[in-house]
Amino acid sequence: MVVVDEAYVDFGGESAIRLVNRYDNLLVVHTLSKSRSLAGMRVGFAVGHPALIEALERVKNSFNSYPLDRLAIVAAVAAIEDEAYFEQCCNAVIATREKLAAELRSLGFEVLPSAANFIFARHPQRDAAEMAKALREKSIIVRHFKLPRIDQFLRITVGTDAECQALTQTLHGIFA
Repeated sequence: MVVVDEAYVDFGGESAIRLVNRYDNLLVVHTLSKSRSLAGMRVGFAVGHPALIEALERVKNSFNSYPLDRLAIVAAVAAIEDEAYFEQCCNAVIATREKLAAELRSLGFEVLPSAANFIFARHPQRDAAEMAKALREKSIIVRHFKLPRIDQFLRITVGTDAECQALTQTLHGIFA
């Protein structure tokens, strides 16, 4: 079985769903936590060959610690049906992500390409852990991972335009 996790696909990626009819071992999974704004509901779905879906149905209650309740189902249906709001939210994240990336580049950051609701960036003259700490002291939270190859990167979630502007203004102050 091949599982493709498309948690961030709605922010600019290309879905593999069109391939499930060609490959009976392909399962594409989506969460409604990101682009559908249902993080607290723990709702998602899988698309695949009928035999794979049937197998998931058979075992889902054995390992699923988050069974769906009526509220989650109603929220999921409403989120999927409201295509206009979904598109508006995705387009806003994409536009803000591009503005944020450009602003970070103007501050000297290297920003990796992103098709998600976050960006990965590093500054060649600044330590990532120190920047994360300085931002936290200003009540701005970014993620820093102490892992080889990425220990000098910050994972920055794309928030609202105002939140991203606060981040870049704070970075201007830290760098001054």
